[in-house]
Amino acid sequence: MIGFRTEAHFTRPAVACVVSTINAPAGVAIARGRLKGHGPRTFWRIQAAVHSVQMRVKTSSTMNREMFVDDVRIADGEDCYVIAEIGHNHQGDLNQCIKMFEMAKSCGVNAVKLQKRDNRALFTPEIYDAPYDHRNSYGRTYGEHREFLEFDAAQYRVLFDYASEIGITFFSTAFDLPSADFLEKFTPPAYKIASGDITNIPLIKRIASFGRPMFISTGGAEMDDVRRAYDAVMPINPKVCIMQCTSGYPPEYAELNLSVISTYREAFPDITIGYSGHDSGIAMALVAYVMGANVVEKHFTLNRALKGTDHAFSLEQPGLSKVVRDLRRARTAMGDGVKQRYASEEQPLYKMSKKLVAARPIAAGQQLAREDITMKSPGDGLPPWRIDELVGRTARRALGTDEAFDESDLA
Repeated sequence: MIGFRTEAHFTRPAVACVVSTINAPAGVAIARGRLKGHGPRTFWRIQAAVHSVQMRVKTSSTMNREMFVDDVRIADGEDCYVIAEIGHNHQGDLNQCIKMFEMAKSCGVNAVKLQKRDNRALFTPEIYDAPYDHRNSYGRTYGEHREFLEFDAAQYRVLFDYASEIGITFFSTAFDLPSADFLEKFTPPAYKIASGDITNIPLIKRIASFGRPMFISTGGAEMDDVRRAYDAVMPINPKVCIMQCTSGYPPEYAELNLSVISTYREAFPDITIGYSGHDSGIAMALVAYVMGANVVEKHFTLNRALKGTDHAFSLEQPGLSKVVRDLRRARTAMGDGVKQRYASEEQPLYKMSKKLVAARPIAAGQQLAREDITMKSPGDGLPPWRIDELVGRTARRALGTDEAFDESDLA
């Protein structure tokens, strides 16, 4: 029998739960059972589900939910790994992008991320040449707009060198095969797969073949899509983080569905899980971490009023700093789950807690009744939970009103 456990973090017992204890045949039965009542399923989907359960059963004894990026360990019990998604909020300006790297570093994030597109390879002529005339446009057509925002190889070289100089991890989302090959020339520390490519198995496999850590967003996906991507990448490269995401810009809070983080932790117990948030506030990153996200990604901008589609829901420096601050505090605050009394509590509890004292004068040799005993602060004597032990005992000496009881006073 092999036990599967889903724990938001080993230091998070409040959200830890035992999911199931199964053997391989039972796991197959469960997988088949879950397919019932959901409409017709093709044979390959059934087989994939069965295989997925069997694979997890076979490997559960050696499972280790961790990943390393630039020697930083991403795992349960570690600080949340924070990615500042710059995207194209640099507005096609290399100097502005460098400034954003510097500011993100000052916020305490682990990594900054851009997006890379080979626009001619990515878009059909119909979309590339489509008019794109509105306040966020950087060109007359969508293609011109997108080209304006791209950095070339020389600019990427400057950015990789600068990131190394200031000590921050830098990588990009590759939106197409040429962009993946372009980025690989720089030996990046990691890759991101955008939500829109969760079904792009050829791209996922190409990037997996590089052998570098991969962050895969799942906005707009159903569970079948996520499992398909997982099954495609794991035999090639198990250094994967699957990230809950909702592809609204920004989405409604009711659509964030952070409980999917728990779903992913149960379904994929051998990889790290993350949250890529398009929400405009700072609170949900903390919720995601407490629910078990090892990684949080938030969009970052210099100014939310700048030209561009992503600035309005991105975080400025103060907001991003608070996200990192709260996530770091959260790990410390989670503690070890062992209930204990701290030295910092001694003085407040001295004044607030109670002790057992005489409710009225008591004569030596008197047998104590309940009415002879009351509770008063400070709490430097016998605790109130012992009151029933004192009833019926005999006073060895006389006690005045409010005088504290001591074991030596009682027979």
